[in-house]
Amino acid sequence: MKINSSEISALIKEQIKGYEADLETDDVGTVISVGDGIAICYGLQKAMLGELLVFPNDVYGMVLNLDTDDVGAVLLGPDKKIQEGDTVKRTKKVIEVPVGDGLLGRVVNALGEPLDERGPVSYKKTRPIERIAPGVMTRKSVSVPLETGLKAVDAIIPIGRGQRELIIGDRQTGKTAIALDAIINQKGKDVKCVYVAIGQKNSSVASLVEKLRELDCMDYVVVVSSSASESAPNQYIAPFAGMAIAEEWMEQGQDVLIVLDDLSKHAVSYRTLSLLLKRAPGREAYPGDIFYLHSRLLERACRLAPEFGGGSITALPIVETQAGDISAYIPTNIISITDGQIFLITDYFASGQRPAVDVGFSVSRVGSSAQVKAMKQVASSIKIELANYREMLSFSQFGSDLDASTKKVLAHGAVLMETLKQKQYNPYPQWRQILELFAVKNGYLDEIPPAKVGETLANLISFLTSTHQDVIDELNDKKAFDDALTIKVRNSIEDFFQKR
Repeated sequence: MKINSSEISALIKEQIKGYEADLETDDVGTVISVGDGIAICYGLQKAMLGELLVFPNDVYGMVLNLDTDDVGAVLLGPDKKIQEGDTVKRTKKVIEVPVGDGLLGRVVNALGEPLDERGPVSYKKTRPIERIAPGVMTRKSVSVPLETGLKAVDAIIPIGRGQRELIIGDRQTGKTAIALDAIINQKGKDVKCVYVAIGQKNSSVASLVEKLRELDCMDYVVVVSSSASESAPNQYIAPFAGMAIAEEWMEQGQDVLIVLDDLSKHAVSYRTLSLLLKRAPGREAYPGDIFYLHSRLLERACRLAPEFGGGSITALPIVETQAGDISAYIPTNIISITDGQIFLITDYFASGQRPAVDVGFSVSRVGSSAQVKAMKQVASSIKIELANYREMLSFSQFGSDLDASTKKVLAHGAVLMETLKQKQYNPYPQWRQILELFAVKNGYLDEIPPAKVGETLANLISFLTSTHQDVIDELNDKKAFDDALTIKVRNSIEDFFQKR
């Protein structure tokens, strides 16, 4: 078979045309396949990881796979509008969200678009959702308390501004309730709050927002919602968007509380994307970089040194366990990333011990450095007292005759457990927590039946505010017990019990 010169010339010309076409594929590509919210695109040789792509019909995508011959992108809109052969263009920008005070009081999606039918979001600036966490030298140690208003948390597992405290437990044990009470307690304390709902029901988010509006708390809160009905890519970027919104205020020297509810569903959404992109599955089918996913997110929560802005982000990530198994993959990952955990158990919740905090498994690695001195003085022994109570309680089940010291430990422990109970949406100010714990610590309620403890404490606080306001004012002023204040507090409590 002979090939003449004209055919060779035509072949070379065709190759040159193809070469020129290759040169033009840097910024424009073609969709090879599309389905399940994933588009595989040919071309786009200069695409960046995390870059925003524009598909036909104003559908956006984000680059997550950079392969030798093609690019894997997750779609942030419906894939029904995209077909094989469609043109896709680079934007040369990573995903950004609106930031600033214009978001306060609003409910937005993972891209910062409004969901609350109150018109467009007003903003002057956007920020990339991904950012490297502040370095060690730009941070300051955690020492200022972030009060949740819950005695069980503020006394035993204190949270400081700039800390990352995990809330972990089975479903329906009150995890969101603790985070919501913490948000409500920031009212009037110059702390902005970001609540990120990942994979929640729209009705749950709506009722939460309604409750915040009812309590007049929405003016310092942003709700970022990526509901269960939305695609996995939207759920994947939601916590990063929330963190970007919080970072803007942190760098302006303000304090922010961010709640990530919950990272179990976030991990599932990332696993979905990874498997659809044909990444290698690892333990429990999660991809190998699932730890990095959450560590790069949570490391952005910190307290900055004054010369770098002086603001802080306090993160309360929430993780759901199955049958109380905190040794599962995602829980252990996030426990190792965070600075402690609040562990909630079903048995406590079912028995009426709410918040259902298990003091044995719960810990704060910042500890008493995030407490005022008065709280340290009244709360330092609670953990040991509760541990003794639990031990004695299990021991007492085997014997009928108990000596006086054992009975005393059991009576005091029962009173302490009742003291730590608290109704939802009812956070207590710091002085009230301290005075209630002072009364319990010093045995003033040991003779009272456990069922009457809550009522007695409420009456005590009512009595003190009406007749001994000077003692409360002094406690608020000093924030520590000296000999003189201790005598005043003792006298005022004894005055109450004499007049009962």
